[in-house]
Amino acid sequence: MTADGPQEPGRPERRRRRRRRPRGGKGKGAPSAGRPVDGTGSPTPPQGDAPAAGASDTAGERKAAARGGAARGGSAGGGGAVKRGKRRGRRIPTTKEVSAGGVVYRHTDGGDLEVLLASRRTRRGDLAWGLAKGGIEQGESIEEAALREVREETGIVAEIEETLGDTKYFYVWDDVRIRKTVHFFLMRATGGDPADHDDEMEEVRWFPLDRALKRAAYRGERDVLGRAASLLR
Repeated sequence: MTADGPQEPGRPERRRRRRRRPRGGKGKGAPSAGRPVDGTGSPTPPQGDAPAAGASDTAGERKAAARGGAARGGSAGGGGAVKRGKRRGRRIPTTKEVSAGGVVYRHTDGGDLEVLLASRRTRRGDLAWGLAKGGIEQGESIEEAALREVREETGIVAEIEETLGDTKYFYVWDDVRIRKTVHFFLMRATGGDPADHDDEMEEVRWFPLDRALKRAAYRGERDVLGRAASLLR
């Protein structure tokens, strides 16, 4: 799993802009300082998993690293072809990962709509609430991986109802830039117990939909929750 990783799931730090040097005394033609490509996003990356900028989650990244990552397009195993990127004036390897997860919902006895969120520690040690997600294993389809990750991370058994599209972001881990795509599905809870979540999660809890939209730490995952809300309301 990463930093909604994952910069989701997910971790990576925010992009930094190099301060422009003061032009005092220089002519109009003096060049301004360039902007290095830093390769990170927010506590866990842009577009996907990280506060404000979308970032990936650390636990997810560790799991992906342990599994060797998943190739883009849903195939399991390796992280795909490694390209070279630049970071602070030097070149670093770039690879791709594909993960899957879900927005799990239920209706309470009183008819209220609730969504499941799990909390984990970011690379910086902060507690972040987000959606269950993780890497695709050998021989799995994207849907199978999404259901398995939800069951492992939250203890909840669910069934897929609709696709919610994907979220994309990047983060840097051990001097490798990882471009990540996470496919999400709308799922209805059919059984299980949040107390059975795995050790990667600090806590798993049901939230009213509106509260979950505000509590989710990563921008990309808040977008995914918004898509789910439009289908559930």
